Amino acid sequence: MTMVTVSKSALKARMLEYFREVERTGEELVVTSDGVPVLKVVPFTETRSVDDAFADVRGALTWTGDIDAPTDAEWPAP
Repeated sequence: MTMVTVSKSALKARMLEYFREVERTGEELVVTSDGVPVLKVVPFTETRSVDDAFADVRGALTWTGDIDAPTDAEWPAP
């Protein structure tokens, strides 16, 4: 994923356009001052706990057998 770089003055002139592009593409936006990176704008992502992530399947899945048992399964070739 590439990072888009923009100067502070260009950002000020078209901030809403840049923000919408970050939202649409998910790409980071680096803001520079005199050619030096000073800010990074990234899409907001909400982190979820493991319990929240699997809440819809909790109790619906079962595993039979020893989950810690060794396996002789072969990994596929790359």
